[in-house]
Order: sequence, then C-alpha cells, then structure tokens
Amino acid sequence: MLVITTFDTATVYKTEKSLREAIKEAMKLEGRLLNTYLINMIPEMMISSSDGPRPIPVIGMGTATLTAGSDEVKAAILEAIKVGYRHFDTAAFYQTENSVGEAIKEALRQGLIKSRTELFITTKLWCNSAERHLVLPALKESLRNLGLEYVDLYLIHWPLKLNQEQYKLPVPKECVAAIDIKGVWEAMEDCQDLKLTKSIGVSNFSCRRIQEILSFARIPPSVNQVEMNPLWQQNELNRFCKANSILLTAYSPLGGYGNPWGHNRVMESDVLQQIAMSKGKTIAQVSLRWLYEQGVSFVVKSFNMERMKQNLDIFDWSLSQEELNKISRIPQRKNLYLVGMMVKEHNDVMDEIDAEI
Repeated sequence: MLVITTFDTATVYKTEKSLREAIKEAMKLEGRLLNTYLINMIPEMMISSSDGPRPIPVIGMGTATLTAGSDEVKAAILEAIKVGYRHFDTAAFYQTENSVGEAIKEALRQGLIKSRTELFITTKLWCNSAERHLVLPALKESLRNLGLEYVDLYLIHWPLKLNQEQYKLPVPKECVAAIDIKGVWEAMEDCQDLKLTKSIGVSNFSCRRIQEILSFARIPPSVNQVEMNPLWQQNELNRFCKANSILLTAYSPLGGYGNPWGHNRVMESDVLQQIAMSKGKTIAQVSLRWLYEQGVSFVVKSFNMERMKQNLDIFDWSLSQEELNKISRIPQRKNLYLVGMMVKEHNDVMDEIDAEI
C-alpha cells in the first residue's frame, strides 16, 4: 500500500487537468465513432442518373418549415451531418435553399465532410416555374441559392401551374392552371443533360400522371415523392413505381405534426403505440421502420438532436409479420389536400390531383 503524506499542488493540478483533457478526448472519439457507425449503417437504394445507377440514402432530412429561421435551419443541418445524415431535401418553395447551402459550406470548413460529393441534395421546381422555358432558369436560381454546381435530384413539386410571380395564400382560383407536362418534362431532361442535376423526378404524381410521362420521356423519372405513412400507405402507387423502376419517397412519414398541413394521428395511433411499447421503440421508429420494410425511402424532419439520432436507429431490428399485418389494417386517411391548403375554392385542376394522389 502506498501512502502519500505530502504532495505538490502544481503536480496534482497538472494531473487532474491531463485527466480531464483525456476524458474529453475520449468522449469526442466516442462521439466520432458513434457518428461513423450511424453513417455506415444507413442503407442506400439505387436510382437512375446521368452517371448510371446511383445511390441515394434511404433516410433524408427534410427542411420544410414555416417557423424556423435561417440560422436555426443551418444549425439543425450541421447537427444532422454530425449524427450521420447525408441526404437533405429542400425546395424553392421552402425558402431554405440558402440555409442548406450555408450549412454545406460550414460543414466543409469544419471538416465534418471532406467533399460535397458525400452529400445527396434534393430540391424542387415550384409551380410558378412549371413551364418549359422557365424550368432551367428556376434550377439555376436554386443552384445559386445553394451555392452548388449541381444537385443530386431535381423534382417537379406538383403537377400544376400557378400563374403568380409571388406565392401568396390563398391562391386565387384564376391563377391555377393545368401543367404542360410534356414541355416541362423535356426541360427537366435538358437540366440533366446539362449536368445541373444528376437525376430528375416528380412529387405528388399519381400512377396515371407518371404513365403519361413514361409514354414520351427520353429520361424516365427516377423518384416520386408523396405523402406516405402507416395511415396513408400508398400501396397501389408503391407497386406501380416499383414495376417501373421508380423509387417512391415518403414525405410526412410521421404525419408532419407541427406544420400547418400536418396532423398527429400517426403519433396517436393505438396500433403503433402498442407495437412500440412491445418492442421498446418509439412510435416514430416503428413508423419509419415500416416504411423501410415497404421498400421506399423517406424524408423526415426534426431539428431536435436526440430525435434525429432516434430516427436513424431503425436498421438493426425488424417488424414481425403479425405486426405488419396489424399496421396493414389501420384505417386509411389522407391528410394533405390542395383544396383547403392552397386554395379555398374548388377547381378542376386541384380537385383532380386531390382525387388521384
């Protein structure tokens, strides 16, 4: 046994300081190892692109928000990169392209990523630019906002045209028009030819509308992004997209609660709650795991770091067939309707979209 009867306070201080620093370094290393583990465990799916088949992370982070400021969005994206997210979904309409671009620059500066190629960036064409001659200028404007030379995926946001320079709610009925999908899609193909986007696709398109594109497309859509969750399962559309080698991507996978267009029915589902309790998981994790098992990708938005991590923790366990059967029997209810959200008056163009998707 060693007994110390005298000591040098300076030596003790240095020892304690060294120990504290060692603990801090160990914690940093543990965090880096955890983040590396999370990054490596996120599966990827393949979509068509100008470079041939190309990987897209199964889970992406959404940036649609009407409440968060640009600094908050930027900070959230940086935190998401730290915990493992590599796919970020934005849109001209969201007005978050600048925040995404600033976060990418900062992530490179901090060394969180070594190259922009480590990220998968999606943005979307807004309806007021859904004309053949407006598509390319709209994408170039998005690229300026993002500070990028290209995006990985460019989507037509909705299958309609809005004849208004500045988007205002409610949209006057006379501003709503049918989209010239052939002309717009040809312009999307031009964007891919010019290598301003690696892949092109659609959002909120029904089977019929995609089939129309396929009838004339030189480059078929690689992705269709739609509302999808256990309460709106999109089974027919999912089967159609798979049959045509189109990846279905779910938005509002947890119902979009907290947004004006969102609801809390997913998080309040008794079926999902019972499954979550039995598995020791959160309702969000069960919902996202269900989507993964449907063979789709999904975009989920949370600016809370703990929930960001939880949403990634879905790939090393599975739902039983009995649990999948219970989820398949959940009564279905669509939530997002253009009439009511975007316009107050019914019109043929939006009524048709609402009925189909």
